[in-house]
Amino acid sequence: MDKTISGKTIQVNEEGYLTNFSEWDKDIALAISQEEHIEELGPKHWKIIEYLQDQFKQEIPLSIRKIGKSGVVDIEEFYALFPQGPLKKATKIAGIPKPASCI
Repeated sequence: MDKTISGKTIQVNEEGYLTNFSEWDKDIALAISQEEHIEELGPKHWKIIEYLQDQFKQEIPLSIRKIGKSGVVDIEEFYALFPQGPLKKATKIAGIPKPASCI
């Protein structure tokens, strides 16, 4: 389905995840973060987003436990940066599909 975000029409699935990663950019990430009630993306947010995108490009499955062991951020901080479903929110903002480990 089409959705207009930040003045751009993009393809999303029924849960709002981008279906075409090539449509992602930082403006879209900022708009999605607002929708997800994350008011500002700081340097740590962007580090996590870059890590998630890199893992996606390498086709490496994602999990919260793996992110906690990544050296990018510990699990407690991950929850603080992306409250109420950190992996779901972070992957949506990063423009990648919802991980299989998320219900």
